[in-house]
Amino acid sequence: MNTRYWKLLSFPVALLLGACATSGNSGRESREASSPAAWLARARVVDLAHPLTPDMPIFPGGAPLGVTVLGTVERDGYFIRQLVVGEHIGTHVDAPAHFAPGAATVDRIPPEMLMGPAAVVDVTAQVAQNPDYVVSPADLEAWEREHGPLQPQHLVLIRTGWAARWPDEKRYRNADAAGVMHFPGLSVAASHLLRQRQVRGVGIDTLSTDPGSNTTFEQHRDFLAGGGYHIENLADLSMLPPVGAFLVVSPLPVKDGSGAPARVFAFLPPEG
Repeated sequence: MNTRYWKLLSFPVALLLGACATSGNSGRESREASSPAAWLARARVVDLAHPLTPDMPIFPGGAPLGVTVLGTVERDGYFIRQLVVGEHIGTHVDAPAHFAPGAATVDRIPPEMLMGPAAVVDVTAQVAQNPDYVVSPADLEAWEREHGPLQPQHLVLIRTGWAARWPDEKRYRNADAAGVMHFPGLSVAASHLLRQRQVRGVGIDTLSTDPGSNTTFEQHRDFLAGGGYHIENLADLSMLPPVGAFLVVSPLPVKDGSGAPARVFAFLPPEG
């Protein structure tokens, strides 16, 4: 195993096994200090979810978030609202059932699949030159040459820089005069490679894992049919290194849901 690959796996191993003890420590204090709970207490946490708001960007045809105040502290003694929310709104998870009949719905994604080391593939330079940029196997293979092979426990995050356009729906959709949207996504060939690597999921900081101009969702159909899931509308990924972050994805467990809004947390090693 090469050095780069060990660095890739060292964080989740430390997180799950508590392998963070200082050399020479022993006894109860050492065990407590090196426990996963103690490690997490010192970790840096990055929230990768956009707040849900009635005016946030949504995919064409979707319904915006509906919010109705049912009670206020001044009037009723407590504050409470009613929310009407679509399954694919804001930062959200696409379950396999979204495009694969009979596949797992969002409540049936195994919990262990909703966490794993993040592999962050940065294509911001390419997207800056071409908003219709399509991530190819070459982009993923370049990452692997630098950091080691993608593994089944990975969650692959595509950093395009598109999150900088949020929450301006016009800029985020980037539609032309004919209504065709122009934002980056993944190719079907890239999806094939990720399926071959058996990664748990793929996320992106745009409205869809398919490019904006695509209206037939080939990448969705391919990847979700393999049992993986998507995370769409991720917030700014710039704080995440290519390797070393551990991701926890927390979609609402909507029974029989095709997807659900989600909080997404990246845990980073403590500074110093």
